[in-house]
Amino acid sequence: MPDESDRPDRARAVTLALAGDTMLGRGVAEALAAERPMALFAPEVVAAAREADLFVLNLECCISARGEPWPDPRKPFFFRAPPVAAEALAELGVDCVTLANNHALDFGAEALLDTREHLRDAGIAAVGAGGNLAEARAPMLLEANGFRLAVIGVTDHPSDYAAGKGSPGVAFAPLGPDLPDWLVRAVEHARAQSDAVLVTPHWGPNMATRPLPRIRSAADRLLAVGASVVAGHSAHVFHGVAGSVLYDLGDFVDDYAVDPVLRNDLGLLFLLTLDCSGPVRLEALPLALDYCHTRVAGGEDIGWIERRFRAACAALGSAVTSERGRLVIQWPGR
Repeated sequence: MPDESDRPDRARAVTLALAGDTMLGRGVAEALAAERPMALFAPEVVAAAREADLFVLNLECCISARGEPWPDPRKPFFFRAPPVAAEALAELGVDCVTLANNHALDFGAEALLDTREHLRDAGIAAVGAGGNLAEARAPMLLEANGFRLAVIGVTDHPSDYAAGKGSPGVAFAPLGPDLPDWLVRAVEHARAQSDAVLVTPHWGPNMATRPLPRIRSAADRLLAVGASVVAGHSAHVFHGVAGSVLYDLGDFVDDYAVDPVLRNDLGLLFLLTLDCSGPVRLEALPLALDYCHTRVAGGEDIGWIERRFRAACAALGSAVTSERGRLVIQWPGR
């Protein structure tokens, strides 16, 4: 009998670095202007990210020197990073960002279009927002080690930021048990063109400690129509893992106020290995998010992160072990 590992569809595999909300505006923008771009991340974080073949994160700001704040008197925060931010992401090794979130249009359409241009010039792909509806919804095909990964970005808020047929904006979609037809078609088409599909939704409220029922239903539906992995963000705190779903990646770098109970200053960098059949192994590196600087967590913070992640995963039916300072999930039979 031939060795199953010799089959072509089993031979191809890729390791993804996945990070959540990456906010490079406000205080982080000031740090970028004052220091070299890589000063935002400790060398150990950079080294861990570079273990991956591909790196995808949620860019929680626009990158531009232009634009005016979005005219909504109810909106409290506006995030804009300087053009050098694209260089910081490139030096970190980021391959693709999703712009499908509630800050992509903080400084209007021209800043969003600048963002895509600065990212493109830095060699970074973008999904989830664009100059029109088709561009915002379009998947991006990444390749590493002969493995083709399709990435789709989508957000369930705000509807005001939605792209139109001829107007810039984000890939907006209500996310629940019934997905919009365009999203179902996008996932199915991407699956036919790739070895695996990553859907990265910006969903749910800030500071939620667990995924809402509608988000769990949406994740199940995304997997049913062909997503290989669903990796979400928006809560600012990491959630647990259930099967092929990472419900919330938490935050990666920012200048945010810290909730002393929810500890949004503690996070994880996820390294997910998958092949054509789906996830194989997940390693999560504990992080400490200082003001405008991200480093590997130490001391009592490691224990806090491990306890929270183990409990969040156990509530979703996933077991977590610890190896070499990382939290690990191994898919049975993989």
